[in-house]
Amino acid sequence: MIAASFRSLPGAATLALLAALSGPARAQEADPAHLSLVAGYKAAFACSAHFNAGRSLDEIDRDELANIYADYREAMAALPAARIDEKNKTVSVAYAEGFPPRIAAWRPLLGCAQLPSGADASLAGRLPRLSLDRPRKDSRAEWPAGEHVAIDPDPALDAVVAAAFDRASYGEKTETTAVVVVKDGRIVAEKYRDGFGPDVPQRTWSVAKSIAATIIGAAAHQGLIAPGEPAGLAQWSAPGDPRAAITIENLLHMSSGLTSLTAGNRTDDVYFGGGLVVDHAIPNRLVAAPGTRWRYANNDTMAAMRALRERMGDDGAYWRFPYEKLLFPLGMNRTFLETDWNGDFVLSSQVWTTARDLARLGLLYLNDGVWNGARILPEGWAAFVATPAPSQPPEGRPGYGAQFWLFGPRHGLPEGSFAAMGNRGQYVMIVPERNVVVVRRGFDESPTVSFDIARFCADVLAALEAE
Repeated sequence: MIAASFRSLPGAATLALLAALSGPARAQEADPAHLSLVAGYKAAFACSAHFNAGRSLDEIDRDELANIYADYREAMAALPAARIDEKNKTVSVAYAEGFPPRIAAWRPLLGCAQLPSGADASLAGRLPRLSLDRPRKDSRAEWPAGEHVAIDPDPALDAVVAAAFDRASYGEKTETTAVVVVKDGRIVAEKYRDGFGPDVPQRTWSVAKSIAATIIGAAAHQGLIAPGEPAGLAQWSAPGDPRAAITIENLLHMSSGLTSLTAGNRTDDVYFGGGLVVDHAIPNRLVAAPGTRWRYANNDTMAAMRALRERMGDDGAYWRFPYEKLLFPLGMNRTFLETDWNGDFVLSSQVWTTARDLARLGLLYLNDGVWNGARILPEGWAAFVATPAPSQPPEGRPGYGAQFWLFGPRHGLPEGSFAAMGNRGQYVMIVPERNVVVVRRGFDESPTVSFDIARFCADVLAALEAE
């Protein structure tokens, strides 16, 4: 245990940090705002990986903090070690003399939230919390109801799965940590890298967007929200505000028409800076008519979830909803949905879960939203998320539905295949025609290394066909 006395970086260490930054990036890396982001990245990942997944600082340095965004690497390498307070479930990373460190604090179920830059650890006590009990699963019960998995060896399939771990067959220098293959509701192949296993969560990155769409679907089934209705966000509701026309469906289709940073996938102020969803994801101006332009944007996903929070009007009910109506019924009991310090789910990226829990999510879609005879998603929701949105990504990329990517024959896969995909090689491929789900987790270098998920899934399907 490390004591909860968070010290600022001493002057000599600050100078050493700045001295370590050289070359063209030095001016940017030495910028206090940038250093705050990098320290926030380190605090957030150390907090989530340690308290959600039980990983040590050495393991976190080797995996979660390696091969990250290129513009973060020099500053990250020069930062001091993260300080873990086991008693208070916080992690701090110092980065500037005379200023508080960046701090992330853990809560049961809700994982880690970053405190705003400049805040001290006392704010952690005011973060939203849940008192729900995580259901226990019978380890002897067969998956997916429990965690018992009995797999009949299949040399052809096992060889394909093993190749996913060799760092070459499906992409040079790829780093696979987990593969799970589900056929006809049963796990038929499963493999993990050393240090991982069925109970060790990883960050999903943008696979979280597909989880967000599933939560929205569960809310639609409960009559709390409707995709075709305006989002109705308070910030967009002033008389004459054109953003009032943006619908939930526009947000799910990545076609809000709102401006965003390049590609829309670097919302660093929210992800690493301790910024709030309401301050950074909602206020953007309209630059295209809603529904007419596809642009990948983390902000659209966060806005959809914020709309659900405002519709519900009860924060406690909002924080409980995903667990009570989706995750716990599916047995996704090793899943953490993280929030900002204001209590908004950051469901464009900040979910930590296991490969088996993601396989359960895929199986829900194969069953058209029904689980153990109970309907969780509206009838046809699976078809909705897998139907091409009116506006599509540029040619050469997979198609896009509602927070899921679309695959088919041009990718070597059956028509109607669709996938949740995230940074660093997180994939959940759903193949309804073959009643198959393929989950692959990884630590691929961001963003230069790519695992060929389509070819891997095609090889998995071929091996299954040969049985």
